[in-house]
Amino acid sequence: MWEEKLIIYDALVAKCSRFQRKGKTMPYTSANGYMFSLLNKAGEIGIRFSKEVQAKYLQEFNTTHYKSYGATMQGYVLIPETMLADLDKLAMYLDESYDYVMTLEPK
Repeated sequence: MWEEKLIIYDALVAKCSRFQRKGKTMPYTSANGYMFSLLNKAGEIGIRFSKEVQAKYLQEFNTTHYKSYGATMQGYVLIPETMLADLDKLAMYLDESYDYVMTLEPK
């Protein structure tokens, strides 16, 4: 199951030309010193957004906060399974997340 989700995650990231996937055992994307998406051990994808956008997407996607290693990841939204079928649309959200972290003070 995790390997199948890794294939989906890699395909998603490949649709976005401004960044690349990092991490061997815990795949993630980062820019400007901030992680903004990751695939956890349960095969779940989380994407980071601003507080305002996160609140909107939690409702719109009918989902919850993203967890990794048992900890709630502040700012991250759990991407529901149903959204994984439309990688083009999901890539738009991932690009939006990239744009968000690029507005933050560099680490």
